[in-house]
Amino acid sequence: MNEPPRLGDLVFTPEEVQKRVKEVGRCISGDYVGKKPVLVVILRGAVYFAVDLTRELSIPFDIDFMSLSPFRPGLQRVEIEMDVDIPLAGKDVLIIEDIIDTGLTVNFLVRTLEKRFPRGIRVCSFLSCPARRIAEVHVHYFCFEIPDVYVVGYGLDFQGYFRNLTGVYTLYDPTGRSTQILKAMGKGGKR
Repeated sequence: MNEPPRLGDLVFTPEEVQKRVKEVGRCISGDYVGKKPVLVVILRGAVYFAVDLTRELSIPFDIDFMSLSPFRPGLQRVEIEMDVDIPLAGKDVLIIEDIIDTGLTVNFLVRTLEKRFPRGIRVCSFLSCPARRIAEVHVHYFCFEIPDVYVVGYGLDFQGYFRNLTGVYTLYDPTGRSTQILKAMGKGGKR
């Protein structure tokens, strides 16, 4: 029987997460004064971020959900598994993601939603990992930029584990690579 995965280093505390979510919420509210954006939340991981983020918004908004297949390099495509119900034509759309790494999925999503003639599309992600970026994507709002390490918590999971954690952690890495990368950025340490 396989051992369950183990947590590695703490990357962002629950307090750091909530502080940044509040800051991003204020920024979005300021940018959308007088508008009512449609928040398109990408299931499943972004739900945790979206719930906290919407509590920090001081503007009216509509919310809807999409589910996309993960980008699979062998297939060279992403597929929509569940689409939004709200018509997007003429509306301001704000895509809410948990993490943008390669950018391939969000690039596909933006191109797909542009065909529905929204007034504009912006992207908001809890985490941004530009070190892994393959496709060019403009991330308008994000809470944290992370290096190329696998992280879990606050909606991000590994095989169904750790999604419910309120902080962000690396997975246990017996090589110590993740720990060294985090130390270089002044992060990591006790769980």
